[in-house]
Amino acid sequence: MKKRGIKIIISAILFVLALVIPFSNEWINNGLFIISYLVVGCEILKKAVRNIFRGKVFDENFLMAVATIGAFAIGEFPEAVAVMLFYQVGELFQSYAVDKSRKSIASLMDIRPDYANIEKDGKVEKVDPDEVKIGDIIIVKTGEKIPLDGVVVEGRSSLDTMALTGESVPRVVKTEDEVLTGCINKDGLLKIRVTKEFGESTVSKILDLVENASSKKSKSENFITKFAKYYTPTVVIIAVLLAFIPPIILKDFNAFSVWLYRALSFLVVSCPCALVISIPLSFFGGIGGASKMGILIKGSNYLEALANTETVVFDKTGTLTEGIFEVQDIYAEGIEKDELLRIVAHAENYSNHPIAKSVKKAYNKEIDENIIKNPQELSGKGIWARIDEKDILVGNEKLMLEEKIDFKKCDEVGTILYVAIDKKYVGYVLIADKIKQDSSKTIRELKAMNIKETVMLTGDKKEVGEYVAKKLNMDKVYTELLPDGKVEKVEELLKQKSEKGKLVFVGDGINDAPVLTISDIGVAMGGLGSDAAIEAADIVIMTDETSKISKAINLSKKTMRIVRENIIFAIFVKIAVLVLTAFGASTMWEAVFADVGVSVIAIINALRMLNIKKFE
Repeated sequence: MKKRGIKIIISAILFVLALVIPFSNEWINNGLFIISYLVVGCEILKKAVRNIFRGKVFDENFLMAVATIGAFAIGEFPEAVAVMLFYQVGELFQSYAVDKSRKSIASLMDIRPDYANIEKDGKVEKVDPDEVKIGDIIIVKTGEKIPLDGVVVEGRSSLDTMALTGESVPRVVKTEDEVLTGCINKDGLLKIRVTKEFGESTVSKILDLVENASSKKSKSENFITKFAKYYTPTVVIIAVLLAFIPPIILKDFNAFSVWLYRALSFLVVSCPCALVISIPLSFFGGIGGASKMGILIKGSNYLEALANTETVVFDKTGTLTEGIFEVQDIYAEGIEKDELLRIVAHAENYSNHPIAKSVKKAYNKEIDENIIKNPQELSGKGIWARIDEKDILVGNEKLMLEEKIDFKKCDEVGTILYVAIDKKYVGYVLIADKIKQDSSKTIRELKAMNIKETVMLTGDKKEVGEYVAKKLNMDKVYTELLPDGKVEKVEELLKQKSEKGKLVFVGDGINDAPVLTISDIGVAMGGLGSDAAIEAADIVIMTDETSKISKAINLSKKTMRIVRENIIFAIFVKIAVLVLTAFGASTMWEAVFADVGVSVIAIINALRMLNIKKFE
């Protein structure tokens, strides 16, 4: 870019000299024009020739080369140089814009670690992160990036997660906490046991995601590509006809140079740079702006689709609610409460479900795995296990009814684990989840954006689901759904939306992978540390903030508005100047504006997408 700038300055000086300094010899003036032209246009001429041999004839380099050489041929030296000079100014501006967009993403993606401090035989040595193996102990000093995913085995510190999540508030970590690549250690020394090789780390997946985002083109980008493919040869043919047909019809061959001049101006105007450059740049800027907010969009096609969001479907647990369950109440019949809790904790021992974790947390004692035999998960109902040589059933109302167990129904709002020993009801454990503070704001913002429907899907019982949905003022709620039930409901909702409308599903990216896949746009919440989320979803929210959904939709609508503005503006100006040029009402100077000027204005408009403050 610097090299191009120097060439432009030198060429401009020579151009001005040729224009303002009165030389008695015309050859001197023309010589300065030619040198000025070659300084700034030599690279364009080379590209044009090179592309012709590659079969890419009708591109902007070809148009500029033909138009300017033609201008020299009819003696319009100043205009030939001016066209090439201003075209290169536009290219310089384009390079700056693209570079600015890339830097905005690169600043977010400045998370790739350069080295890892590995502890071997009591000594610390710097190695490439790729060389570190699972189980190795690495040391992260104050101010250093965490080079690999792992678990803290020693130390306490606060981590800067800005690059991953967009959040400025540091995250405090201690022994047994998971940490991710790319976070910066703010204070204290950490010893970390590596759990993933660098190629499988969260950062590697994120970097790969961002780098490949440009490969998934939007409909608008694909349209512009196809448009340019047919548009450019069409205008070249029209330009040729414009140069030769009128003099033949009018039988005025002396006017051939006039019509050739018009044809050359026509070629300059016809260059589709404004569209070809500004449209992808708008999407690139949109993806970059989203990345700054901790929203990773896998391609411009998903960014474009978001603008047509009609229905937003949410998973409940971990998405709209905290996913942090706590035991609220224990009811026991013919057994002590502590004993009931012990039985339930042992039955749930092998489950990683948040409810199981809350029970084990409430029990807060060591689990004796020797007394647990043949635990079986009953999908959508609960768990059966043999504990203390007794048949234990722990689950929901459906399980009790299916096993024909006489039980007392609990009317409290929450998740209720009914317990039976040898087919005899002995009580229940009431577990409740908290609604995220952010959730209410999210639904409110979506409704303000005229989203047609907000829907919640949950495997939880009807009372709990309806309670949460009512609290959040959601339009619809479907409860007591098994994983395949969620898929069926989403398929139903997909059939109900309009042809252009899009359905967005928001889930945790792990349990909801099937639903994420079939929805128009799958959004994974809490992507921080979730490999499955990054893989399954089209969009990954790197925090647990559901409100970023509305920000992403708002950003996509802004992107599409800018794309439409650039398309309409560029086509309108070009058609107007093309018509004026054909009738001789404009010169090559107007043609330069219609090409370079429009491109610069469109690029400036596209750069507005990098101003993320408008969406925060």
